[in-house]
Amino acid sequence: MLIALLIPLGLAILLFAAIMARQAVSRKTKPNLEAAALGAVTNFFDTLGIGSFAPSMAWLKFRKLVPDRLLPCTMLTGYALPTLTQAVIFLTLLGVLVDPVLLVGCVLAVLMGGLLGAPLVTRTRVWIVQMIVAAALLVAAALYMMTNLHLMPGGGTAETLPVPLMIVAIIANFIFGVLLNYGVGNYAPTLVMLSLMGMDPRLAFPIMASGASLAAAGAGVRHLAMGEIDLRIATGLAIGGIPAVFVAAFIVKSMPLEMLRWLVIVVVLYAAIVMLRSALSGRSEERSAAAIRAEAL
Repeated sequence: MLIALLIPLGLAILLFAAIMARQAVSRKTKPNLEAAALGAVTNFFDTLGIGSFAPSMAWLKFRKLVPDRLLPCTMLTGYALPTLTQAVIFLTLLGVLVDPVLLVGCVLAVLMGGLLGAPLVTRTRVWIVQMIVAAALLVAAALYMMTNLHLMPGGGTAETLPVPLMIVAIIANFIFGVLLNYGVGNYAPTLVMLSLMGMDPRLAFPIMASGASLAAAGAGVRHLAMGEIDLRIATGLAIGGIPAVFVAAFIVKSMPLEMLRWLVIVVVLYAAIVMLRSALSGRSEERSAAAIRAEAL
């Protein structure tokens, strides 16, 4: 079963890299160097369990490198290759310990959610995307804070789940896959959910990475085809992220992360407030425009 997952992951890496490279060459796109540095930093710590989506959104929003509407799609596409790399590493190290039914069920659920959710982002009004992203940032900040205050669930030692909880976990992972398209990372919610269900928290990593990587690759291909991304930023994130994943996985054994999480909390909260204000402003402008049109009629 493990080999059955590793083979499609390897093929996905080759296929996605080829598609992204072809798009970059055809559009004569050069990777953004600042995005490459951001991808290296965030994927390094993502491999250690901090997560990459929230700090990436915070920085991209703070620097105004990507329009708000394109933030989730660009980020999801840019982090597909680094996350695929993470999945191969975690499956090799820990995948053999996880119940294969739970592993495959959750991975396929996230993949289907990611694919079905991809078109929704481009059809959603800008202020709605801003509101969702702001909520995602606030949730991420809360989870970071709970981790630092030792309020996150410690988890159990189980390698599998009873059938009713397994069904709940698979359904939840489908929802997490849909939310990936809006910039809501699946690492934190999956880790909390499986830990609360009594699983060994370490075994959540192959589930999280495998599901997120295939969903990101599948949705990323659709976003590349639709052209609703900033390709300069996406290629920069990918180029910077891949080597950082290897460094974090094979060189770094332990690192004090609490102080870093507190710093991330400040940045993420700032970005969430800015995004929320933009969403409220956009909603107000939309209502004003609708009122003007109604009066004209």
